Amino acid sequence: MSTYAEKIDLIHWITELQDVAVLNQIKLIKEQTPVVSPAESLSIKKGMDDIYHGKILSHSQVKKRYEKWL
Repeated sequence: MSTYAEKIDLIHWITELQDVAVLNQIKLIKEQTPVVSPAESLSIKKGMDDIYHGKILSHSQVKKRYEKWL
């Protein structure tokens, strides 16, 4: 089943749902699920790529580089 079909199936199921406890659990999941924008996702991917390619600095290197602003 495609992602779209899964979503439609869940929407239908939720609209028919009468169990308040289950609805409350779904609401909790929704509230706890972070929403990441495309820009944030791209930034995270770039950071992960930098880590993979060794483009990182240690905490002490960063502190030394920016000590005049701290």
